Amino acid sequence: MNVEALQVFVVAMSSGSLAGAARRLKLTPMAVTRKIAALENDLGVRLIHRSTRSLSLTAEGEVLMPFAVEILEAEEAARAAVSPKSGGATGLLRVSAPVTLGRKVILPLIPRLLDENPGLNIDLVLSDDIEDIISSGIDVAIRIAPMKDSGLIARPLANNPKHLYAAPSYLAAKGIPTCIEELADHECLTFSDTSHWIFQVGEAEHSVRINSRFTSSGVDGFLGACINGLGLARLSVWDVRDEVSSGALVRVDLKDASPQNLSVWAVYPSRRYVLPKLHIFINQLQASLQDWSK
Repeated sequence: MNVEALQVFVVAMSSGSLAGAARRLKLTPMAVTRKIAALENDLGVRLIHRSTRSLSLTAEGEVLMPFAVEILEAEEAARAAVSPKSGGATGLLRVSAPVTLGRKVILPLIPRLLDENPGLNIDLVLSDDIEDIISSGIDVAIRIAPMKDSGLIARPLANNPKHLYAAPSYLAAKGIPTCIEELADHECLTFSDTSHWIFQVGEAEHSVRINSRFTSSGVDGFLGACINGLGLARLSVWDVRDEVSSGALVRVDLKDASPQNLSVWAVYPSRRYVLPKLHIFINQLQASLQDWSK
């Protein structure tokens, strides 16, 4: 199999279109079409369903995708191993991260990473959804969630201390809750699909049903609502450092419980090839997260 054709195949699916792959790879749309056709002819199967608006993998394409990603990783690892510049990061690094974490913690790292590694390009995908990193062509996903056995490699980066926060105007109007039972009398701002908050009570976890007239698909949404006095929000320390410093938000501690503490993880497809670009990025992010957590 032709490595360049495999790259076009992977990038086309992660871009969602042949035109998108052409732009990212700096090829003509015709060249992209021909390389995928050549790969399909070589294998004797159809890999991609094409429509005027989208692409989707055939059953054979789904089987090929993880092998294609591993072949490309192996080729990049080999180049890094023999290159005189192997100490630095090169190539395209695609990172997926939650919106607020990406905006407040990861984006400030980008200038230094690019300055110290002239051969590196970074594509940062900000989304609060959990993406399939294989089919999306993501090199590393940063996630704040319990890790399940998915066949992916998950490396813990830092603790993710969470607390309750509210605007002074909300607390002045509604009062300050002191225990988890009093949350029933408060507006609790959270994700659209969340009906309970998990708290640590002594050694046990306790699920508390919450009430809210406002929810959001992402942290930025209910963070903004919290700043505007709509209710209490359960947020990470890096979500709100600037807002707490300015007095826009106040931390609320309960005497009998504390919010569940989930770790920040770096999730990537392969243990075999930890490329310099991935290694350098993860190490710098981990150092930054640990500094924020202090």
